[in-house]
Amino acid sequence: MHWGGDHAQQTEQAVFVYRPTVEDLRGAVRVRARRTGAGRAESVLLPLTTTAMVVAFGLFRGMPPVVVAVSAVLGLGAGLLGVVRGRRTMARRLHAVLAPYGECRTVVDERGTATTGESMAYTSDWKLFTDYAETPDLFVLVGGPRASCLTALPKRGAQEPADADRLRAILGRNLRKL
Repeated sequence: MHWGGDHAQQTEQAVFVYRPTVEDLRGAVRVRARRTGAGRAESVLLPLTTTAMVVAFGLFRGMPPVVVAVSAVLGLGAGLLGVVRGRRTMARRLHAVLAPYGECRTVVDERGTATTGESMAYTSDWKLFTDYAETPDLFVLVGGPRASCLTALPKRGAQEPADADRLRAILGRNLRKL
């Protein structure tokens, strides 16, 4: 890992080694959807839009109120199904991008995150992220006003038990908890 600056200075760091899975990314996408404004808006927008369009079409065509009501319920169901499928698709696509990297080693410290994989390496300073959340299996970092940046650190990747505690402390100093 190369950040530049004084290499002699030691900082607290947490190390995670893991192979990204679709389930990890589903968990991260779920956190984003439930805990960020952008994710909640996306979750509500499709079902409401679908329902409104079905109702408007039914009223425009002069359909009986019972047909419009049943159509609205079906439209809401279709919209909710679209949200669930969209999240699953997003997780699969993220995994398709990350899977070729193979086993990843992520080091988190006061400067940000540095990840190296079998075929790539990248660093992210804390400016990229705004918030984080913790689930039973993951630490999820989200960033930007639309929560467009997403990083999942599986807890199973902690190299020693204290790494999870060190990561919580580092995240607490640098990001807002969702």
